[in-house]
Amino acid sequence: MTLALIAGQGGLPPRLARALDGTSWRALHLKGFPPEAFASEGFRVEHLGSVIAGLRNDGVTKVCLAGRIARPRLDPAAVDATTMPLVPRMMAALRAGDDAALRTVVAFFEEAGVEVVSAQDLDPTLLDLPLIGTPLDRDRADIFRARDVHTALGALDIGQAVVVAGGQVLAVEALPGTDRMLAALAEPFPRPEGGVLFKAAKPDQDRRIDMATIGPDTVRHAAAAGLAGIAVPHGEVLVLEPETLRDRLVETGLFLEAV
Repeated sequence: MTLALIAGQGGLPPRLARALDGTSWRALHLKGFPPEAFASEGFRVEHLGSVIAGLRNDGVTKVCLAGRIARPRLDPAAVDATTMPLVPRMMAALRAGDDAALRTVVAFFEEAGVEVVSAQDLDPTLLDLPLIGTPLDRDRADIFRARDVHTALGALDIGQAVVVAGGQVLAVEALPGTDRMLAALAEPFPRPEGGVLFKAAKPDQDRRIDMATIGPDTVRHAAAAGLAGIAVPHGEVLVLEPETLRDRLVETGLFLEAV
């Protein structure tokens, strides 16, 4: 066994499990956040040092972190001896943004001699975009405006998605995520017609562990919000359930554009 999948929730871990079928791998998850559709071993964040040491002793040389988890709370009383030296860095990371927390976890694995690989390394088809439709000139103007806003906000570690309509910023993704942001836009309020969702990893994010993701639910929520389409950077976004996503685009009339 050479690979461990640290799995969270959502559609990405099951997609990777299918891609890894027939190979030697092991799945683990943070207690309270198990993956869907396959078995996994739970562990506490207070035992992370022991988990990493155990994986290394078992011959694991690569690890992939994939899926959605909430930021865990660290109970100092539950920290084991192997994890104790990591606690100051863990506490500092948990007080910082999500990017800092993930980079710290990556550093722990790398310092133990375990290579961190990306979901797209394990399944390159995750980057395949089912491009549909053609944006109007007004949509392209909104795409470029949203991209500029996304870039400007990237240094603040806020979110991966922006919605713009008629040049006006309607929403910026925060902790609740893209779907919650789009659901809020489905409520009636004075706004320009149409609009686009632009989604991408933040400029300084480590693409091995925190790629932006879209799927059929993204299309469903974007349509319910009255948007005209979705734009993403080519090669920078993971696509879940691409066939269903394509069908949803056709059904709703939304476009999916690569920029």
